[in-house]
Amino acid sequence: MAVSDQVPTQSGFHAKSSGAEVLADIDLAGKFAIVTGGYSGIGLEAVRALAAKGASVLVPVRSPEKAAETLAGIAGDVTTAAMDLADLASVRRFAEDVLDGRRSIDLLINSAGIMACPEARVGPGWESQFGVNHMGHFALTQALMPGLTSQAGSRVVALSSTAHKICGIRWDDIQFNETPYEKWHAYGQAKTANALFANALSRRLRASGGAAFAVHPGGIFTPLQRHLPQEEMIALGWLDENGDLSELAKQGFKTPEQGCSTTLWAATSSLLDGKPGTYCENCDIAAPTDPGSPLARYAGVDAHACDDEAAERLWVVSEALLAEA
Repeated sequence: MAVSDQVPTQSGFHAKSSGAEVLADIDLAGKFAIVTGGYSGIGLEAVRALAAKGASVLVPVRSPEKAAETLAGIAGDVTTAAMDLADLASVRRFAEDVLDGRRSIDLLINSAGIMACPEARVGPGWESQFGVNHMGHFALTQALMPGLTSQAGSRVVALSSTAHKICGIRWDDIQFNETPYEKWHAYGQAKTANALFANALSRRLRASGGAAFAVHPGGIFTPLQRHLPQEEMIALGWLDENGDLSELAKQGFKTPEQGCSTTLWAATSSLLDGKPGTYCENCDIAAPTDPGSPLARYAGVDAHACDDEAAERLWVVSEALLAEA
C-alpha cells in the first residue's frame, strides 16, 4: 500500500462516535480478543465494549492490583494474565500460555503505550518509547502468530497517533545512542513505527486471510499524559492558564468512550475488507495529509507512515533487534 491507498470509506461514523455505537450491529459472541493496555484509558473502554458484545477478552497486565480494580465493574468474559511489554521474557511467557491454552486469536489490539517520558532504557538497552510502544508489541505479535494465522479473518490493530507527523524512523540512530534524547521525537518515531508495523504485518497475515490496521484514536486525556507537567500542557494548548481544559481541547478532544471507537471500527468493520495495512482515524480510513490545511498537524496521514519499503525495512530491523535481545 501507499499513501494513495488512503481513501476514506464514508463509514457513516464520525470523530465523536462511541465504541458502543460502532459495535451496535456487531455480534462478537465466540470471538477471542487480546487487548494490551486494556485496564486503563481507551484500552479499558475497548475491553468494556468488546465484552458487552459477547467477546472473550484477555488483558495482559503489569499491575494486577490496578487491573483488578479497574476491570471489576465490567460485565462479560474478561480475564487477565501477567505481562510487561518492557520485559521480553514476560511477553514470551504470556504468548506461550495463550497458545498452550487457547483457540485461535480473532482480535489483537495493541493499545498500551507510553508518551513523551524521560529518557529510559528497556530490554537490551532500547530507548523506552520505541522499546515499549513498538518492540514490545512486535515481540508479542510475532510470538502470537500461530494463533493469529490458524483461522481466516483475524485482525490486529496497532495504536499509532497523529504524532507520527513529528518524526519518521531515525534509521541512523533509532535508540538515541549518538544524539541527545528528545522525548517528542522519540514518541513520533514510535508512532510511525506502529503504523509501519501494521503495514508490514498485513502482508504476513494475507495468506491466512488476516489483516492489520493502524489507528490514530484522537486527542484524549488519559494516563498517557502522566509524564507531562501542567505547564507543558498549557504551552501545547491543551489546558488554559488555570489548568482547565482549553477551548481547543474541549472542541477537539474525545472522551475515552469516543477514543476507543476507531480501534473497534478497525477491528470489526467489513468496509476494511480488501484494504489491509491502512491508517485509520475518526472511524474511517484517514485521507493523506493536506499540507495546505490548518489541521495538517492533527488530521490525515503522512506518506512516510504508509511506505511499503520503510515498513519492510523496519520489519527486518525489528527482527534483528529481537534476535539479539
